[in-house]
Amino acid sequence: MTLDRSWDVIVVGGGPAGSSTAALTAMQGRRVLLLEKERFPRFRIGESFMPATWWSFEKLGITGKLKASHFQRKHSVQFYLKDGRATAPFFFSEVDPRESSSTWQVDRGEFDTLMLGHAAEKGVRVVQEALVHEVLFEQDRAVGVRATLPGEGELRLEAPVTVDATGQAALLSQSMKLKQYDAKLKNAAIFTRFDGAVRDPGVHEGATLVIHTDNEKAWFWYIPLAGGVVSVGVVGPMDYLIKGRSGDPQRVFDEEVARCPGLKPRLANARQSAGLRVLRDFSYISKQIAGDGWLLVGDAFGFLDPIYSSGVLLALKGGEMASESIAAAFESGDFSGRTLGRHGPRFVQGMEALRHLVYAFYAPEFHFKKFLDRFPDGRDGITHLLTGNAFTYDATGLFAEMDQMLPLEDYRPLSLGE
Repeated sequence: MTLDRSWDVIVVGGGPAGSSTAALTAMQGRRVLLLEKERFPRFRIGESFMPATWWSFEKLGITGKLKASHFQRKHSVQFYLKDGRATAPFFFSEVDPRESSSTWQVDRGEFDTLMLGHAAEKGVRVVQEALVHEVLFEQDRAVGVRATLPGEGELRLEAPVTVDATGQAALLSQSMKLKQYDAKLKNAAIFTRFDGAVRDPGVHEGATLVIHTDNEKAWFWYIPLAGGVVSVGVVGPMDYLIKGRSGDPQRVFDEEVARCPGLKPRLANARQSAGLRVLRDFSYISKQIAGDGWLLVGDAFGFLDPIYSSGVLLALKGGEMASESIAAAFESGDFSGRTLGRHGPRFVQGMEALRHLVYAFYAPEFHFKKFLDRFPDGRDGITHLLTGNAFTYDATGLFAEMDQMLPLEDYRPLSLGE
């Protein structure tokens, strides 16, 4: 069947940001085309969710599928100090006793395939292995894309709204030079998977663990997945983890495990079951979230350090807000950047709350235990943010207390248009 050349909305990229934007827009009755360059399932990192994703899943109508899945349930986050001691776990149910206080640890290949299929069920026309060459502009207004599609060849596809959901490839952000990197959050990650690693019993089994090395120059994530698999990755500054080291990534990874008293016992009898992968984890935000006829969602707009597993939350929340702005554009007939990006300040405000907490984690000599010993009333606020309630919880008081213990003279809040 020949593909239509004209659509209401074209979404480029089929990850969580693209599939959620497409599905929610199609549910408004719009004709949506989603173009994905790869064939799903494909590997992606970012297996851990924040519980606040629950509400986006509810709007998408996909919560039932997740509850019926084999994905590991997650109820808490726990931090380990450099000497291997564990802090008290942060249970999400402390601030919300409902079922929505739990979430999932997933294999992203499976999850992203589920999301993309769900978008198709909601009426989105999904084309995989579609190579988008460029977003087309007429008089500074995006009018569609030029793409090569399987069985169709190169086509001009038109729509009054084009959504860039191309992840860190950031099709529009790169071409328009919109990216602004965070000079203090330039890290790298080396990660793999293990079978037979220690998993805690009962409600603790699915907890995300954040484990410091003894020199506090790096930290490990420890994410239990279904089937007895655990995702383990080390994150540290590029200059320390990559540029300042000799040897291959496996050697660096093993050296950091040896420096991590909280991790070594968990891997003592485990078997590494996957090859190592290396990624840059440079945090950034784009100067614009939208322009005339186009908008950015997910990592195409901005990326935040993975310490609190906020990636999928920001993708889904960004997709949800973008779909609302798209609806407003069609209702008014105004496809300007002002209308398509009207959610931008609200989205950035939530992203900034999470970033402030990221800065606290990386601040020398700052630990949540020290902070809570001094400000015990701050526990609920931290738990709210670890839950992902960055778009609903007012963290002003929390950060006022936290900043008394943080060297933030050069801290600049996120904003659009710089």
